[in-house]
Amino acid sequence: MSARPALVGIDLGAESCRVSLLQWQAEAPAIRMVHRFANRPVQRGEGLYWDLERILGELERGLRQCAELAPEGIASLGVTGWAVDYVRLDAQGRPWAQPFCYRDPRTGPAMEEAHRRISAERLYAITGVQVQPLNTVYQLYADRRSGVPAGMPWVNLPEYVLRWLGAPRVAEVTNASHTALLESRQKRELADRDAVPVGMRWAGEVFAALGLDVAEAPELVATGSVLGELRHPLRDLAAFRQTQLVATACHDTAAAIAGIDAEDADWAYISSGTWSLVGTRLAEPLKTQEACGKGFTNLRAATGDTLFHRGMVGMWLLRQCMDVWEQSAPYPLEELMREVRRLPAPECVLDLDDPDLLLPGDMPERINLQLKARGVAPLRAGREAAPAYANLIFHSLARRYASLLRDLRSLTGKKLSRICVVGGGSRNEFLNELTASACGVPVERCSAESSTLGNFAVLWTRLEHPRGALNTELLARLAGRLRRKDAAEAP
Repeated sequence: MSARPALVGIDLGAESCRVSLLQWQAEAPAIRMVHRFANRPVQRGEGLYWDLERILGELERGLRQCAELAPEGIASLGVTGWAVDYVRLDAQGRPWAQPFCYRDPRTGPAMEEAHRRISAERLYAITGVQVQPLNTVYQLYADRRSGVPAGMPWVNLPEYVLRWLGAPRVAEVTNASHTALLESRQKRELADRDAVPVGMRWAGEVFAALGLDVAEAPELVATGSVLGELRHPLRDLAAFRQTQLVATACHDTAAAIAGIDAEDADWAYISSGTWSLVGTRLAEPLKTQEACGKGFTNLRAATGDTLFHRGMVGMWLLRQCMDVWEQSAPYPLEELMREVRRLPAPECVLDLDDPDLLLPGDMPERINLQLKARGVAPLRAGREAAPAYANLIFHSLARRYASLLRDLRSLTGKKLSRICVVGGGSRNEFLNELTASACGVPVERCSAESSTLGNFAVLWTRLEHPRGALNTELLARLAGRLRRKDAAEAP
C-alpha cells in the first residue's frame, strides 16, 4: 500500500449506511467498504424518527476501523446522504430531539396550510423543486405549527455528521437545493459558480411567507468546500490527526450522478434505490409551467449545473413487501428473482404516484387496495404470492420509467439515447431488461455504490486541485478510474 494518505467516504442511506476507505495501490485508487449497517426510522409515540445516536455510534465504529486499516493517515473525509431531513440544535449546539423521518405524516397538513400562505406554483417558480410533502420547507413549517421554540437552528443530516466531527454548521449547496428553501437561479446569472454562496441564496420570500426565520438556516457553502480539520475524540487516533473535513456533494443523488463516468450529454439517468429518480443533466434550471405540472425538480449538481428529474417511489415497495413476507420466513432475493422470471407480464401496472404507496405498513395490502379501487382482481395474500407482487412492482417501475423518459425528451428537447442506472436497484438485471424494453434504449448498469464513487471523486479532486473548480469532465474521468478499481461492489 502506498504512503499516500487515504480518503474516507460516509454514505448515509435511508435503508443502509456505509463507511468506505480509498487507499492507493501503485498510485491507483482502491476502494473497500469497511462498515455497513442497516438503517430505518423508528416509531415513537405518534412520530417517526431517525435513531441519531445509533447512526453516530455505528459511524464511529466504521471510522475507527478505517483508522486501523490506514496507517498512512487519512487526508480527508466527506459525507453524502439522503436529503430533506435535519437536526434541530439547542443553545449548546446539541441535538434538541431525535430528527423526524421525512415519511412522518405531520407534513401532509403542514403542506396544505403552507400553500394557503404561498402557492405551490410560486414555490416552484422560486425554488424549482418538485412539490412533495417530504420537502424540508414543509417539515420546518410543521415544526412551527407544533410549537418548536423560535430561534432554534437546524442543519441537514449529512452536514450534521460533518458538524459532529468538528465542522461549522453549513448547508452544502447540492443538499440545500433539495430543501425547497433555496433560490434556483439561472446559470447565466452566476458570476462564479464556485464562489460562496455559489451564486445562490436562501429564498427570503419563502421564509417570510411561512413565518420561518432565515437566521436559523445554516451558512451556504460550495460543493467541495474544505471545512477545517476533524475535531472529535477520533482525532486521538494517528490516522485522523490531520484529516480535513470536506463538504462534498452532500446530497446523495448529486454524488451518485457525479459518480457516472460519462462525458457526453446524451444520456438519462435512473437513480434506483429506496426512491427512483429519472432525469438528465441540464445547463440551467427548467422551471416551466409544464415541468411543474409533471412534477419535475431542479436540483444542483456537483459541478454547478442542474439535475432535472422526477422522483417516484422505488425499491421501497419491494422492501416493504418483503418485511411482511419475512414475518413468516425469510425469502431470499435470489430465489424470488428466479420465480419472477418464470411469470408472464401482469395484465395491468400500478399507479406509482398513489400517495398511499409512500406510507410504511402492510404494502401487499396497500397494493391490493389500489387494484380493487381500479376494478382489478387483487393478488393472493401470503408469502407464496410474493413472486406475483414482485413481478407487478418491476413491470410497474419499468412502465413508469418509460413514460418519464418521454416527458424528459418532450420538456428538454434532448434525444437521450441511453440510460445510466445507479444505486442498489441497478443490480436488478431483470428490472434493467424490462426498462430497456419499455424505454426502447440501451440501459447501462453503473455502480451500485455510485454515491460513494461521486463522494470520493470530489474528495480526490480537492486533494489534487485544491483551488480548482469542479467540472464535469474531470469528475467523469476520476469516477471512471474509481469505477474500474471499485471494490465497493461487494455486498
